[in-house]
Amino acid sequence: MDHNVFPETELNQRLAVVREMMKAQDLDALLVSVPENIYYLTGLDHWGFFACHVLVVPAEGQMALACRAMERITVENQVKNAEFYGHGDTEELSDYVLKSLNDRGLTKARLGIEKRSLFMTPRIYELILAAVPGADWSDGSGIVDDLRLVKSPLEQEYTRKSAAAADAGTLAAIEAIGDGASDYEVAAECNRAMILAGSEYPGFGPFIRPTTRLGEEHTTWRGDIFHNGDAVFLEVGGAYRKYQAPMGRLVYVGNAPPGAEHSAELAIRGMQAICDALKPGATAGEVYQAWKNVADSAGLVNYNRHHCGYMVSIGFPPSWTGGSMVTSLQPGSSRELKAGMTFHAHSWFTNTDVVDYFISNTVLLTDDGAENLTQRTPETLIIR
Repeated sequence: MDHNVFPETELNQRLAVVREMMKAQDLDALLVSVPENIYYLTGLDHWGFFACHVLVVPAEGQMALACRAMERITVENQVKNAEFYGHGDTEELSDYVLKSLNDRGLTKARLGIEKRSLFMTPRIYELILAAVPGADWSDGSGIVDDLRLVKSPLEQEYTRKSAAAADAGTLAAIEAIGDGASDYEVAAECNRAMILAGSEYPGFGPFIRPTTRLGEEHTTWRGDIFHNGDAVFLEVGGAYRKYQAPMGRLVYVGNAPPGAEHSAELAIRGMQAICDALKPGATAGEVYQAWKNVADSAGLVNYNRHHCGYMVSIGFPPSWTGGSMVTSLQPGSSRELKAGMTFHAHSWFTNTDVVDYFISNTVLLTDDGAENLTQRTPETLIIR
């Protein structure tokens, strides 16, 4: 089996751009601990990231990866562009970070470290700084994260495959919903279809919950039984080579309340407005305003959301957003949008003056505009 997720040429190009960014910030080396960023630069794909890894990226020369010694075989199989430094479970990671820096003559250098990392705990951070007291430290957060936002043709191909799996899982979940069905059954069918369609484990979910828990943003199946009149929330994310593609639908069981058809049409118009506004050179705030204009046109002038979508990329649990940060299509954002970005776009109307309905899709921004990658599942009113 080929363990190389990315060709050597693509990894080399990414590293070269990271080094250009490091040079602009006057850094001799960057210490990377965000799993998605380590994967982006090395191709290391495993569940071992629950224990902190540190990838040392020097301005020149070979990179170094410090992590648990038991990961040696995985790293040797998958990583060809970094030297392995493995610590025992009774040893400190910081000692091996120090050794990798010492071997590269970087103990008194200008070093950046990702402070915005879920797995770089305060204790590990403090031990690393104490182990290398002669260095000039600065925050290197965002250097690699920002580069990951625009995807290469290969990354776009991976995202398309994950989107196809998300569609398959969503369609299977919808088919399994009915009066008397449990969310266990729905989750089982969703996951089965998604995996058979080529998905690996996603960063989140799938999220499956009934009307009584509709507003619980990040809870999922737990033994609920669906009944006629319920609304079932579905948010499903496929993953291929760690590239995430989420989508969502609201499904009514047995019957839908009066006005649901109108809400579905409103959600569809909102999604179309988002896609029409997603253009290279546009800003994230302009896209949000396009969606908000649709809400306003329906009389929902006081209805505001924190965003109408966010960027998705490489994702390891517990997120499909690409780490702990959410890069949103939010009100007033001046972030410029570029071809190659992918979004989880939301047209969401719940707890408003209209009947609940929502749809979401993975959307790729191309030179020609937005392309919906999860369009097999109907956006129109769904009753099971």
